[in-house]
Amino acid sequence: MGGVWSQLVGQPDAVEVLSAAAQSGARLVDGTGTAAGMTHAWLFTGPPGSGRSVAARAFAAALQCTAGQEVPGCGECQGCHTAMGGTHADVRMVVPEGLTISVSEMRALVQTSARRPTGGRWQVVIITDADRLTEGAANALLKAVEEPPPRTVFLLCAPSDHPDDVSVTIRSRCRRIALRTPAADAISEVLRLRDGIDADTANWAASVCGGHVGRARRLATDPAARDRREKVLKIPLQLRRMTDVFDAAGELVKAAEADATEVSETRDEAEKDALRTAMGHGGTGKGTASASRGSAGAIKELEKRQKSRATRTKRDVLDLALVDLAGFYRDVLVVHAGSNTTLNHPDHADSAARAAQNWSPESALRRLEAVLGCREALEQNVKPQIAIEAMVAVLYSG
Repeated sequence: MGGVWSQLVGQPDAVEVLSAAAQSGARLVDGTGTAAGMTHAWLFTGPPGSGRSVAARAFAAALQCTAGQEVPGCGECQGCHTAMGGTHADVRMVVPEGLTISVSEMRALVQTSARRPTGGRWQVVIITDADRLTEGAANALLKAVEEPPPRTVFLLCAPSDHPDDVSVTIRSRCRRIALRTPAADAISEVLRLRDGIDADTANWAASVCGGHVGRARRLATDPAARDRREKVLKIPLQLRRMTDVFDAAGELVKAAEADATEVSETRDEAEKDALRTAMGHGGTGKGTASASRGSAGAIKELEKRQKSRATRTKRDVLDLALVDLAGFYRDVLVVHAGSNTTLNHPDHADSAARAAQNWSPESALRRLEAVLGCREALEQNVKPQIAIEAMVAVLYSG
């Protein structure tokens, strides 16, 4: 299926359900049908890279599509273009820049969602990381989901429908769309056809990305991303002395800090400049002096949000490195078992084989558990340096 649905890689079942719901929504808007197949709250779940937010945005575009009931989500009309581009007046996308979504942020969003859609179709709210809702924010959202305005649709994205990710009360009021990890062939095809990447690079990136479409694209197009991955995957066989433990831990943390700084520097300064201008800095007219004095609080609040965003970026980079490490130790266990299962890192099969010769299955499993434990520690806000050093010490000792 083409149009906006072509953005969903390897998800035919989800596309079928969502396109049918969009058709029902179009008939409801046109007054030619009922709401059968359409509901006011949806929960998109699936592993990282499966396309949860992409599916939600494509569905939002299909609901705003003006091409008619037969082909909602044509990808050509203004409704589809603006919804997919993030500029549609009736589609709001919540992407948390910090570690959580606050209650104040959610209350403001709920108030906005209660308005009538300006285009006469649907008011759509997409929450890309619903698992980051605080308890208060979840309660504020629950009230809106329980008593939704007639033309408002909430699209929530989360890793799973487990209570640790989405509260039971919110989950029970949503229709669930379960996405799966896309096959390597499907990822390779989209890299070649949509991104113009040569076949060899596309096939390699698809084979090592762990089913994460965005990761595959970064690996195929960004030499720095490929270099970071190589450095991470060299760690297991480079831990020969205790000093290597601290060197490896320091390298991981420094790389994450460098990435966070690179992402933040340009964006942070641009945001501060825009805020200062909006608050009257540099102006000469009447009242600009008092406006400038009053901007200190707003700038301080902005800096707080930027610091939180940098912290999240750093932890996201570290988590990506840990996922690669976990994949390596899983490959070692696969080699031990003599299985024909596809490796996570087929281009490092020789390293996995050497590790399997030197480590027992129990030792490889302890190392894998240390990596997974480090991920959990970072989620619990343990200081990255401490969590990484504790992990690497286990990787060294086995």
